[in-house]
Amino acid sequence: MLNSKIPQGSLENKWNDYKGHVKLVNPSNKRKLEIIIIGSGLAGASAASSLGELGYKVKVFCFQDSPRRAHSIAAQGGINAAKNYQNDGDSVFRLFYDTVKGGDYRAREANVYRLAEVSANIIDQCVAQGVPFAREYGGLLSNRSFGGTQVQRTFYAAGQTGQQLLIGAYQSLERQVALGNVTMYSRHEMLDIVKIDGKARGVICRNLITGQLERYFGHAVLLCSGGYGNVFYLSTNAMGSNATAIWKAHKKGAYFGNPCFTQIHPTCIPVSGDHQSKLTLMSESLRNDGRIWVPKKKDDKRRPSEIPEEERDYYLERRYPAFGNLVPRDVASRAAKERCDAGYGVGNSRMAVYLDYASAIERYGRGEAGKHHLENADADTITKLGKEVVKEKYGNLFDMYAKITGEDPYTTPMRIYPAVHYTMGGLWVDYELMTTVEGLYCLGEANFSDHGANRLGASALMQGLADGYFVIPYTIGNYMADEIRTAAISTDHPAFVEAEKEVSDRINALMNIKGSQSVESFHKQLGKIMWNKCGMARNEQGLKEAIEEIRQLKKEFWSDLRIPGGINELNNELDKANRVADFIELGELMCIDALHRRESCGGHFREEMQTEEGEALRDDEHFKYVATWEYKGDHEWKLHEEDLNFEVAKPTQRSYK
Repeated sequence: MLNSKIPQGSLENKWNDYKGHVKLVNPSNKRKLEIIIIGSGLAGASAASSLGELGYKVKVFCFQDSPRRAHSIAAQGGINAAKNYQNDGDSVFRLFYDTVKGGDYRAREANVYRLAEVSANIIDQCVAQGVPFAREYGGLLSNRSFGGTQVQRTFYAAGQTGQQLLIGAYQSLERQVALGNVTMYSRHEMLDIVKIDGKARGVICRNLITGQLERYFGHAVLLCSGGYGNVFYLSTNAMGSNATAIWKAHKKGAYFGNPCFTQIHPTCIPVSGDHQSKLTLMSESLRNDGRIWVPKKKDDKRRPSEIPEEERDYYLERRYPAFGNLVPRDVASRAAKERCDAGYGVGNSRMAVYLDYASAIERYGRGEAGKHHLENADADTITKLGKEVVKEKYGNLFDMYAKITGEDPYTTPMRIYPAVHYTMGGLWVDYELMTTVEGLYCLGEANFSDHGANRLGASALMQGLADGYFVIPYTIGNYMADEIRTAAISTDHPAFVEAEKEVSDRINALMNIKGSQSVESFHKQLGKIMWNKCGMARNEQGLKEAIEEIRQLKKEFWSDLRIPGGINELNNELDKANRVADFIELGELMCIDALHRRESCGGHFREEMQTEEGEALRDDEHFKYVATWEYKGDHEWKLHEEDLNFEVAKPTQRSYK
C-alpha cells in the first residue's frame, strides 16, 4: 500500500505544520551520520551543500570530471518564483494552480503547493550566492514570460540561467568540500544500491578512470541523477545523461511513477540528418517575444521574407487567443506537429515552423527611439535599436542558433520543431521525497512528484533547488532521527559483497558477448522505436508493436553487442553499454505504461482519446492516479495506484483559449 505521507490540515498550512512537528537530529549526532548523494546538478549540489552545512558527513558522486559539467548547466530560459515583482497578479496560489493545471491535473496537490511556497526563498538564496540575475533599470530583478502562464514570474540570467545557478550551487558545495563536510567523487558511476534489512545502506560505484568497482556506505542514499530523455536517443539532454541510477534502484524495490510522461519541447532546432546524436534547444523564453507562424499555403517554398503578412498563419495566436504563443509546451508541440503533418511545414525537411522576432525588434526599437527622443527615426534606426535590446535579453541564444545553422536569426526567422526534452515520470516518492525503499530518497527530475503530465517552462530549476535547499534538509531528519544508534556498516558486509558481485557479473557478461553491433547502433534503434511509437503521439497498435520490438531488440543486444577495450581501464563504450541496457528495459516499461493509460493528458497523447478540436482528452473517472510500477522480474511489472485527491484545484478540461 502506497503511503504518500501527506500532512493533515489545509493546503497552505501543510508544510509549516510538517516542519513544526518533524523529528530533529542534534548537531553532534549529525556528525556521526553519513549520506550518499548521486548526481551533482542543481538538486544534488544544493542538497549536498545544505546537508554538509547542517553537519552530516556527505559523499557526492558524479560521472563527469567536475560537478560543474552536470546537465543543469544547459538550462537556458529561467527559474520560476512567485515574487510578484511585476505587480501583475501573481501569488503562491497562482503558481500552484498554473503548475497543477499545466500538468493536466496529474500531480499531487500538496507537493506542488510546497514547491510554489518555497519558490520565493530560492531567488533570495541565489541572489545571496551572487547569481547574476537580469535586472531592470532601477535595480530590481527582471522577469519574463514562459508558457502556461499569464504573468511574468520567470527570473533569468540572459540565456544561461542554468549555468549561473549551477555555479552558485557549485560554490556552495565546494565550500563544504573545503570544510571537510563533503567528499566529492568525480568520474564515478553508481551501478547498484546496497540494501541491508530492507534499508538503503550504500552503493556500488565504478571508477570510470580505472574501471575498478568500489563500495561506499551511507545511512541514507539520495538519487539526484536527472531525467531519462535519452531513452529516445535524440533529445536535448547531454549525451551522458542516463537512467542507470534510478533504474538500478527500481530493480531493487523502488517503484517507478508515470514512466510514460515525457515532455516534448516545442522550440528545438530541427533534426538535420541521420548523423546527429544530439539536439539543441532554443529556450522557451524566446516565445516571450517571438511569434510562431507557418505559410497559409501548403508546401510554400518561398523564403520567409517573401511571404507577406496576410499570407502567414500565426496558428497559436489563432487557436489560443488568451495565451497565444505562451501556451504550455505540450499544446505548442502538438500544434506544430499538426501544421507540419498537414503540409504547412517549412525548411528543407518541411518539418519545422518559424519563430520570428521581427515584431519584437520593431516594438523594442520604437520604445528605445522614444527614450532617445528620436521622434522621426527611420526604419533602419528602429531596427538597429531593437536588435540591441533583443541581443541584451537573448544574445547568446541567437549566437548559438547562428553558429549551428549559419543563418542570422535577427533578420531571418528561426526554424524550430518539437523534440524530447524532460521527463515528468521518475521514481515514486512520498511527501518526504523518500522512495518505496527505506532510506532511499530521490530529488529533482529523477522523481515523479511535481509536474504531473506536463512541466511548465522554468519549473525544472525551481524543483531541483527547492528539493535540495529547502525540502530534503527537513524531511531527511525525520528518518535520520531513528538512525543515530546505527553505527557505520563495514563495506565487507555480505550485502556489499553480493551487490558488487552482481555488478561485476553483469559487466563481464556485457564484455563477453563479442558480437558485431556497436552500442550506438542499438541505442539508435531503440530511439526510433520510442519516437515513432511512444513519442509525440501514441496509439494502441503502435504501443503493442513497440513492446514486442523492444523485447526483440533486448535479445539482440545481449547476443550481438560488441564492446572494444577492457574492463579495468577507461572504457566509454562499456559505460554506454551499461546505460543502453537499462534504457532498453525502461523503454519497455514506458510503452507498457502508455498502453495502460487509456487517456490523453499533458505530454501523453493517445490518438484515440482527443477532443473534436484535437486537444488532450483526460479520463478523470478511470485514471486520476499516479501509475506506480513495481519491478517483479524480466518483462514483468505490477501496477500500484496512488489516487490523486484535488481539494483546491478541481480538475477541468484545460483551455488556453
